[in-house]
Amino acid sequence: MTSSCFDRHDLGLLLLRVTTGGVLVAHGTQKLFGWFGGHGIEGTGAFMESIGFAPGKANAVVAGLAEAGGGTLLALGLATPAAGSAAAGAMAGATAVHAPNGFFSQGGGYEYPAFLGMVAATLAVAGPGAYSVDDALGHSFNRNWMVPAALAGTALGVLVSVGSRTKNVRAQESASESEDDGA
Repeated sequence: MTSSCFDRHDLGLLLLRVTTGGVLVAHGTQKLFGWFGGHGIEGTGAFMESIGFAPGKANAVVAGLAEAGGGTLLALGLATPAAGSAAAGAMAGATAVHAPNGFFSQGGGYEYPAFLGMVAATLAVAGPGAYSVDDALGHSFNRNWMVPAALAGTALGVLVSVGSRTKNVRAQESASESEDDGA
């Protein structure tokens, strides 16, 4: 057995946290601030409203904060159960939007948001590893009981949000069909 100054497991978690967190931060700041070619709260809010997430601006803020905040916390390895759960929840909402387009992302499918969400959820369960703020703080914000609590809270939020969106989309479709029948 060879000695190493780095534990491979912890180094792998660090790399996974930083890269996934960075991607999530970029997506969240597109929504919140219009950075990286994004549309900011106004544009994202209008888009969210158009796809059934009402009110659009509030949903844009929640999605942006879950992505940017969750991503930042994941990258730092701080409050990892909550951070991973929040990011996974945002990606579950995105997955629901892309699901009608099939699996693969080149056709507008849900492959990419589902993958990001699964990585975030996996980090919530696995924990941040030794090279993290959670570890430096003695895991005060990374207790075993926090994992199921955070995931359950996120699951409930996703069910409410996606359920409301589904209801709104169906209502829009019914209204559109009624207009077509009356025309």
